[in-house]
Amino acid sequence: MPKDDAVYVGHMLDTVRKIVAFTLGKTRADFDVDEVLRLALAHLIQIVGEAASRVSEPFRSGHPQIPWRAIVGMRHKVVHDYMALDDEVVWETVTHEIPALLSQLERLAVP
Repeated sequence: MPKDDAVYVGHMLDTVRKIVAFTLGKTRADFDVDEVLRLALAHLIQIVGEAASRVSEPFRSGHPQIPWRAIVGMRHKVVHDYMALDDEVVWETVTHEIPALLSQLERLAVP
């Protein structure tokens, strides 16, 4: 893996682990009443997407099981359409998509 790809994939992995840790034991009701948690999760999603956008095309093509385009698209949604960002979409992303992404990234065996 090229050095830059390793850095960005590693950053994705670290950030996804933070999302999982921040949501551990949390319910949708907890999320709804905790503005700091909502803001933190939106920001972390943004970081994951930004790092994904910087991974080289050859690396992305070699790992099609990672939904690169969707990850970057979610980042764009958080950054550019923040006023219309749906809390349900954020919650579904962090509780369903992120744990799956964590497993996929861990399989890449990035140190």
